[in-house]
Amino acid sequence: MEYRTLGKTGLRVSAMGFGGIPIQRIDEEGTRALIHRLAENGVNYIDSARGYTVSEQYLGYALEGIRDKFILATKSMSRTKDAMAKDIDISLANFRTGYIDLYQVHNPTPEALAQVSAPGGAVEAMLEAKAAGKIGHLGVTVHSVTVFEQVLELDWVETIMFPYNIVETQGEELMRKCKEKNIGFICMKPLAGGAIEDPALAMRFVAANENISVVIPGMADPTELDQNLAAFNDRSPITEAEKAKMEAIRTQLGNDFCRRCNYCAPCTVGIGISGIFVLEGYLKRYGLHSWAQARYDALPAKASDCIECGVCETRCPYRLPIREKMKQLARDFEGK
Repeated sequence: MEYRTLGKTGLRVSAMGFGGIPIQRIDEEGTRALIHRLAENGVNYIDSARGYTVSEQYLGYALEGIRDKFILATKSMSRTKDAMAKDIDISLANFRTGYIDLYQVHNPTPEALAQVSAPGGAVEAMLEAKAAGKIGHLGVTVHSVTVFEQVLELDWVETIMFPYNIVETQGEELMRKCKEKNIGFICMKPLAGGAIEDPALAMRFVAANENISVVIPGMADPTELDQNLAAFNDRSPITEAEKAKMEAIRTQLGNDFCRRCNYCAPCTVGIGISGIFVLEGYLKRYGLHSWAQARYDALPAKASDCIECGVCETRCPYRLPIREKMKQLARDFEGK
């Protein structure tokens, strides 16, 4: 296993880590078996989130006795100081540990980024938790290039997590800037949320980018771990045949794939368009039907609320047929 320094944190992380979304669909014992398999293969970076239902709890159970073998990261959607302080303590209890190596602000909008950074915001709680030894380092996870650019300028940010894969390459220049600024870059969605059906090719593509500190494919089965490790550790040059396959994937998904750039926003009736597309991925690709459905049901504006004004489509740089997709999503999530 290759190890890299996670930017200014100084942490030495395995180049391939572990994403903790899919373990929601297994159980504690299955998670323990998988985490022990990670340790045996030298994978030492684990990512979870407060929003991933039982993920932190399962990982806490699995890490008993081997916590010191891992660099543990999680994240919270809390935006205020009090809410973030509460979430940090919940994460510590869930993980059954006295410290978390990296705590991240989870997917803020530009407005939320300003809020967490302001007096009384979440960052105050994170800095206090760091001073108390509860967390080691601070980071941010983002889906928007605009927010990525803003986060790069914040002095408290030590790591940035952003999607990067065969289809989603819009962050490449900013990834280079991360390296220049010594900010650790964490690659999420290497398989585009499961849209890329050739995991070996997807991992080969990601492994070739030297600006990535660690990539975190989601896994729930030891077989997936073995396949991802084999592909990621194969550092032979990408062949012309592989390049052709990658281009075919871009062609297949490129005109019908939401990259969560959010240029379509704001929706006339308040639908969080890119967010609903994310839930679609969890529903159809990750197999997290109940989890995705519960989050969809809690949305203040749903796909069926679309009035088909078409303004979003005029803003979409990929010319996605958003109105038609909203109709399909209403059928998938609401039976309409």
